[in-house]
Amino acid sequence: MANENRFLVRKVAVLGSGVMGSQIAAHLANANVEVILFDLTSKEGHPNSIVQKSLAFLQKLEPTPFSVKSKVNYITAANYDNDINLLEQCDLIIEAISERMDWKKDLYSKVSSKIASHAIFATNTSGLSIQSLSEVLPSHLRKNFCGIHFFNPPRYMTLVEIIPQKETDAKTLDQLEAFLTTTLGKGVIRAKDTPNFIANRIGVFSMLATMYHTDKFHLGFDTVDALTGTSIGRAKSATYRTLDVVGIDTLAHVIKTMGDTLPNDPWHSIFKVPNWIQTLISKGAVGQKAGAGVYKKNGKEIHVLDLELQNYRLSKQEVDPSVEAILKIKDPSEKFKQLIKSDNPQAQFLWSIFRDLFHYCSVQLQDISENARDLDLAIRWGYGWSMGPFETWQAAGWKLITEAINNDIASGKSITNTPLPTWVTDQNRVAVHFAEGSYSPTKKINEERRKLPVYLRQHYPEKVLGEKHSYGETIFENDGVRLWNIDPDIAVLSFKSKMHAIGSDVLDGVIESVKVAEKNFKGLVLWQTESPFSAGANLAQVTQALQTNNFTILETMVKRFQEASMALKHSLIPTVAAVQGLALGGGCEFVMHCSKAVAALETYMGLVEVGVGLLPAGGGCKEFALRASREAKGGNIFPFLQRYFENIAMAKVSRSAEDAKELGYLRPSDTIIFNPNELLYVATAEAKGMYESGYRPPLKSRDIIVTGKGGIATFKAALVNMLAGGFISEHDFEIGKKVATILGGGEIEQGNMVTDEWLLELEYRFFMELLKTNKTQQRIEFMLKNGKPLRN
Repeated sequence: MANENRFLVRKVAVLGSGVMGSQIAAHLANANVEVILFDLTSKEGHPNSIVQKSLAFLQKLEPTPFSVKSKVNYITAANYDNDINLLEQCDLIIEAISERMDWKKDLYSKVSSKIASHAIFATNTSGLSIQSLSEVLPSHLRKNFCGIHFFNPPRYMTLVEIIPQKETDAKTLDQLEAFLTTTLGKGVIRAKDTPNFIANRIGVFSMLATMYHTDKFHLGFDTVDALTGTSIGRAKSATYRTLDVVGIDTLAHVIKTMGDTLPNDPWHSIFKVPNWIQTLISKGAVGQKAGAGVYKKNGKEIHVLDLELQNYRLSKQEVDPSVEAILKIKDPSEKFKQLIKSDNPQAQFLWSIFRDLFHYCSVQLQDISENARDLDLAIRWGYGWSMGPFETWQAAGWKLITEAINNDIASGKSITNTPLPTWVTDQNRVAVHFAEGSYSPTKKINEERRKLPVYLRQHYPEKVLGEKHSYGETIFENDGVRLWNIDPDIAVLSFKSKMHAIGSDVLDGVIESVKVAEKNFKGLVLWQTESPFSAGANLAQVTQALQTNNFTILETMVKRFQEASMALKHSLIPTVAAVQGLALGGGCEFVMHCSKAVAALETYMGLVEVGVGLLPAGGGCKEFALRASREAKGGNIFPFLQRYFENIAMAKVSRSAEDAKELGYLRPSDTIIFNPNELLYVATAEAKGMYESGYRPPLKSRDIIVTGKGGIATFKAALVNMLAGGFISEHDFEIGKKVATILGGGEIEQGNMVTDEWLLELEYRFFMELLKTNKTQQRIEFMLKNGKPLRN
């Protein structure tokens, strides 16, 4: 029987090719959705030249909105005068023109007669009333009309807010949420139709409160950024740097909207654009896009605006040592106690911005959000904070913070004397997030997560403080790994090390887990309970062995690495790597050896061993030589090998999972998905499907055709040129020669066939030779200390 509720998306129209519209179109194209990108008809040149210019700009933008460059070909340029009939073919239409109610309504009048009755029509507004916008639509379109608010940049930011109006059909919202979640990989929050919705309402308030207290405590913008970035679990760009990135003119517009639309908000007195911002706008210094804002670059130096000097000065970012010590306290409750009682102005500033944020969130929660979880996730996903406001409050001790806020309200220190809601001060309240749900002030219950079918694909959704995940039944465990299951047929292997680095205990664990899984399960999935997949070999363990000159341990480790990779490749049950985030060095090699990979779009893979003076020796070189031999199909191997040589010699890391396919780290048959929360679900299904189709592992290769001396000589010639041109160092040259020798199959005649074991032996030999050199040892030490490569 046909499923009446299926929302099939063949084609999407995006109306407006500005910064947001064009990037939303790019992300749809990433997901293999055909997009028609509309804008006004150009008065000069080609009628579509406005859209064409936007697409040209997109291709230069960093970070890149496209997963691979070719995705731009899925976007068709169009204009309203000549191409409006194309809208009839679209299943989803996203309007993303400027934030002007009159312009949007005017456009709706123009396009509404061309929108198919089944299509969802959504406006990407960051704060306008969805109800008011819907009023110009014919009644039959209103049931499919809602707000859809992407965050910039749409490819990378998790959050999308969906905002219904009074007539939006519940089914429309469910269908749109499922499409955004699986196809585009987003975290969807349903917001109420209130000005600026949830994330911007709270995020912009937080920014305004920070500006207010910057002035009150006479702090420099650079000092505030040093205080409000990663040290308090927020984005690296902190406050004023974020302002420059977003655009000072954009923020001024959002502040004005808040001032105009929220006259009764108790904090209304701070909803105004500060004079210094007006001055910057009048000078055109609106941030990064204009080359100057709060900050500007002066040669290599960063200068910051100083309001007392009325000019720019060198940015210093000085945090008082006593405040720095408080911020390093691990226990949130102790940290806040110290901030509250300190009389240092920087500590008082930090407590004030947190106090006002908590105060504001608790007073506004009922009006803007269904529950505390939605508000916290909206801020985490939309602003890149590691914890939401209510999570932070709960972690610091509900009663402690509530009492401190009440004291400040009573003594007139807070911005408004509006009392905390009664649900906050309830004697029995110790938290808002619990295992069974998060507090909803409207319903006066702890509300569970929504039970849409799409969320059955997420075994372990991103949790908020107070929620618990139990990761199945343990089958086998050692210091490095845990083998467990939730599905009776599939075993899951997770690493326990920091950044999921691969040391001896992980290698032993992988080898043992394959044996256990072969006996008892239909498939084995490598999946980490959080990102990244793996940052590669455990360098600390390597350094320890080097310091005691214990090369026997290192020789054993390399052999075990190769054994683990080959165990994954030749296991009698399918092994599936479920990858997201970094998969570097040995982590990348494990993925390459599994029967299949399921990779989240945001996967950054690479064989980066050159950076620490080494080469891939967990089978990475061997696998590339094998793939080149197969791809050449009896023809010239060299062009295929060349790409792989460049990957290793230049330590190339993919910019997406699609890019990893183009670089050859992933195979054409590997699966790419957009929502990392669905990785385990899809990988489990893939493993089962492979088993049910009578899976047999590949046999060990005995027929790898290699280029031998001829190919090696060609690679060496290229390295000589790079050395002469100053592109690589002497040590890079030595490493490059060794990589070339392995990929070429050793100093043998061209066209010879070699085995897996032959190539693995070359990897092992050259790896150990490099490990004994001073320069490689210096690189490893430098990487451990500084987290970046040394080019010696």
